[in-house]
Amino acid sequence: MPRGSSPTLRKRRLVSELRRLREAADLTIEDVAGRLECSASKISRIETGRVGVTPRDVRDMLSAYGADRATLDELVQLARDARRRAWWDEFGDIAPGRYVGFEADAERVRTYQGLMVPGLLQSEAYTRALIGAVLPDAAPAEVDRRVELRKARQALLVEDDPLSLHAVVDEAALRRLVGGREVMVEQLRRLDEVGKLPNITLQVVPFEAGGHAAMDGPFVILSFPEQSDPAVVYIESPKGDVYWEQPSDVARYSDMFARLSAESLDPAASSALIGRVARELA
Repeated sequence: MPRGSSPTLRKRRLVSELRRLREAADLTIEDVAGRLECSASKISRIETGRVGVTPRDVRDMLSAYGADRATLDELVQLARDARRRAWWDEFGDIAPGRYVGFEADAERVRTYQGLMVPGLLQSEAYTRALIGAVLPDAAPAEVDRRVELRKARQALLVEDDPLSLHAVVDEAALRRLVGGREVMVEQLRRLDEVGKLPNITLQVVPFEAGGHAAMDGPFVILSFPEQSDPAVVYIESPKGDVYWEQPSDVARYSDMFARLSAESLDPAASSALIGRVARELA
């Protein structure tokens, strides 16, 4: 699927345009609900992306906004595209489909992980051990599906037009024995291997750095190829995933990541540290 063409990003563009056009028409959500004879909560859920929007909904809303024919045709087509199934839909019960869709569309990903190796860089054995620790009651079939999804996501790094990944990992993630020494040695060797790919920048923030810019926890910044698709910050939480899309929030996390990168070892020194930890464990 070409980058930027997935249903996830198209839905994001669609609801953003619907909200913009309503505001340009100087209408409130309640005004629109009254004209369309539906609940205000339906319009609100559409504009926040919490529910799908049908081509008919789009036609009705744009008619209320007085949109021209070209805009109507464009957004109705977006609504059709946003309803298409994507390959990750079959994993919807075990993964945040919105995040996987954003990741598939992204041109560049910047991520910080403090306690574990980032998912895109994990070995299969490490992934299985991690799932076993976090979800001890998961059935073998579910574990297999989670590993399959992880592998499908990792393919983004080696396709013809690969995802650009800049990952900063805390030294603690290198030394935590997820799965035991053998699994960790394999994982560290994989990190050293993928770190040499031209589209991957891998840095380690060492213990010696002390406190650093990202002590609050892990995060991901996803940037997209089209200027009309602004970057988004993703934070995974046991209580629910969080997406920050306001420019001020993205700028704050981008600045945090820049400071974190400056405080970390450069890629060559990071590779040396990874190799040293692997030798200590072997």
